Amino acid sequence: MSRSAEIIRNTSETKIKLFIDLDGSGASEVDTGIGFFDHMLTSFAKHGFFDLNVKVDGDLHVDSHHTIEDTGIVLGEAIKQAAGDKKGIKRYGSFVLPMDETLILCGLDLSGRPYFDTDLSFTADRVGGFDTEMVREFFYAVSYASSMNLHIRQLSGTNNHHLMEGAFKAFAKALDEATGMDPRITDVLSTKGAL
Repeated sequence: MSRSAEIIRNTSETKIKLFIDLDGSGASEVDTGIGFFDHMLTSFAKHGFFDLNVKVDGDLHVDSHHTIEDTGIVLGEAIKQAAGDKKGIKRYGSFVLPMDETLILCGLDLSGRPYFDTDLSFTADRVGGFDTEMVREFFYAVSYASSMNLHIRQLSGTNNHHLMEGAFKAFAKALDEATGMDPRITDVLSTKGAL
């Protein structure tokens, strides 16, 4: 059974085509027009073992906001669609990711109830053309579009590059765990019988 999805979303601000395969090998082709964002999404695919293709044409002459936020919306929609009815998946995932002086914790629940919280603290306005305030907006968009409960915590760290990359990689590892199949789960992991 294929656990993949392709989403196309066109607005007056962005044109996005995104494909994800939850059971991939980590292969990716990413072009958002923002080099550091491409690096983050490529890292997400590699460390989560997701196959990911992303093409974004955004209004970068305005700023990076619409491109990053809308990509988060589309990625969230694709994750939700690819996960399907969620039968047999572990549902919960967490990971503590070290990256030099930085330590990031990510915990998530594919509960069907969206929520996002983070305490990431940046000291620079941008890293490589990626506005650091957009990290929160990106993950908020992913969590709400996918109906995911998502928490990202900064346990330590001072380098803005490491904080951002640590968050994307920790999210990838936690999502890989949550979408993983467990043969003991024959339906959905919920006393309600639905997620």
